[in-house]
Amino acid sequence: MDAKQIQQLRPMLNAYLKPFDDCFGRHEPVAHLKTYVLGQLSDLPRKSLEPIADAAGVLPRTLQHFLSLHEWDHDRVRDILQQRVAQRHAHTCSIGVIDESGHAKKGDKTPGVQRQWCGRLGKVDNCVVTVHLAYAAGDFHCLVDSDLFLPEEWSKDRDRCRRAHIPDEVVHRPKWQIALELLDRAVANGITFKWVTFDENYPMNPEFLFALDDRGQHYIGEVKRTFTGWVTQPGLLYKRHHGAKGRSGHFPRLKKKNSHPVTVENMLKYSPQLRDLPWEKFHVKDTQKGPMVWEAKAVPIYLKRDGLPTWPHWLVVARNVEDPKEIKFFIANAPAGTPLEVLLHVGFSRWHVERCFEDEKTELGLSHFEVRNYQGLQRHLIVTSLTYLFLAEVQKSWRGEKPGPDGLPGAEGQLGAGPFPLGLWTGQSEIPGTSGGGDHRDTGPQPPSSGVACQEETQAVA
Repeated sequence: MDAKQIQQLRPMLNAYLKPFDDCFGRHEPVAHLKTYVLGQLSDLPRKSLEPIADAAGVLPRTLQHFLSLHEWDHDRVRDILQQRVAQRHAHTCSIGVIDESGHAKKGDKTPGVQRQWCGRLGKVDNCVVTVHLAYAAGDFHCLVDSDLFLPEEWSKDRDRCRRAHIPDEVVHRPKWQIALELLDRAVANGITFKWVTFDENYPMNPEFLFALDDRGQHYIGEVKRTFTGWVTQPGLLYKRHHGAKGRSGHFPRLKKKNSHPVTVENMLKYSPQLRDLPWEKFHVKDTQKGPMVWEAKAVPIYLKRDGLPTWPHWLVVARNVEDPKEIKFFIANAPAGTPLEVLLHVGFSRWHVERCFEDEKTELGLSHFEVRNYQGLQRHLIVTSLTYLFLAEVQKSWRGEKPGPDGLPGAEGQLGAGPFPLGLWTGQSEIPGTSGGGDHRDTGPQPPSSGVACQEETQAVA
């Protein structure tokens, strides 16, 4: 934005930032927050500390101290941000999108920096990796939480961590575990996710899926073609047969005659339950080249947990009509009777977080941080999300949606039509074949319905 546009938005920005004043013990950091946000909103070509400070006429070390040293409750800022999203943008078809982002860096002093995979560059390079949780409802989206991925090499070198002011309690955690922590924080602050989705790297450890199951969180996410399970429920041995030799062992356990878990790729090729199912075509979204059409089918799949088969999940296979060699596999724990098009919409909704990354990096300077302090990095991530939420709400306001008391749109505003328009739930609230609500772990597997569960869903292609 240029100076004139920012000046027009200043009253809205002042009202937007007012609820965060209590996170700061003094008025100086309140002013520094506004300076930092205005710098991110500006048209500066680079939005690191020094250019923002120069443009605002303050010393660079003033903002450096604001991010890294001054006492203020950045966790509370994040909490208020999440509570605002929960209160003003609640939606019955909301989606949480989990993803990570790489930030190329030089040197070895930035917290967590090392040679590792950088998705932004598409190669292994010297970078910092952060894990994020986005919230999407219709065409509205924003990042609600972020955290640093601390590589094992860093975690083992506590002296190096202390030089970067990384607390001793902050250790290496796999990215899927960080994602669960982000999800738990958002839920604790009132955000409800009807669905959660993620890329194929997160289910590489099935404990991630089981943790979502245990939380009662519905999800559909992509899995690698090497992901394994059974399409036929394996038999179990519940007691030792009379006359059997050897140690008694533990019960229940898998029967020896059961086949080993099979990769989803081989299920599609060789398992009649999946291979012989007809494909159904769906209009996934519109692109500049025209409609994107995929065909899909789904079957129950049993995963292996603690040596035993789980209750039935869903394996969804999608194939690009324009390029049949492009095949995606998804795993879901959706309630029985969930329309297949709903699963596809959620599974293909990762564009929301990718758009957040693109906007925050190109417009707000998400990757422009130049800090050697863990707290400074965490605060930069939080403030950048705060700035982006303001922009997202302004965009809704400019679309003519009903404003809230601060001039920004509230939860009662209508969601605009986007590539994945999800409306209000109009289908059954109970699982077919049961006497009440709940999830399908207590029922036998039923195929996903072909009915439409949300208003404004894109229609199946004839």
